[in-house]
Amino acid sequence: MNELSYVIYIGAKPEEVWQALLSPEGTKAIFFGCVIRSTFEIGSTLEYVGPGNDGDETVHVYGNVLAFEPNRLLSVTEHPGPSYSEHHAELETRITMTLEPVGACTKFTLVNDQWPDNHPSRANTEQSWPIILSNIKSYVETGKGLDLGW
Repeated sequence: MNELSYVIYIGAKPEEVWQALLSPEGTKAIFFGCVIRSTFEIGSTLEYVGPGNDGDETVHVYGNVLAFEPNRLLSVTEHPGPSYSEHHAELETRITMTLEPVGACTKFTLVNDQWPDNHPSRANTEQSWPIILSNIKSYVETGKGLDLGW
């Protein structure tokens, strides 16, 4: 399947965007109440955990860290959490986020690729990334995530 690729510009320095992407306060605002659990060492596990099907400790997404360069690059494998599919371990994609300074702003590029055929979350993910990216931009620029009424 084709990759999902997005580019947005955020009115903040890469360090500020990076902090929002990794801090518990930022991830809760951006990723619908979830926090990231990881040491961010290459090969280490990464989990987005928060309210959901299994209560407050629902693992929504998990994988392994492929690349980590502070304020510039995060690349991870990604699987849907166990409560989303009994075949979650087979449903791996890759997510790569790149931050580049542009003046006093940040060019944020997100690529979600390596989709296996017939991945059941592909259509939902294609709809979700624009919302998440808009939420990142809003949170970094205003200190508040979007009020989507959910």
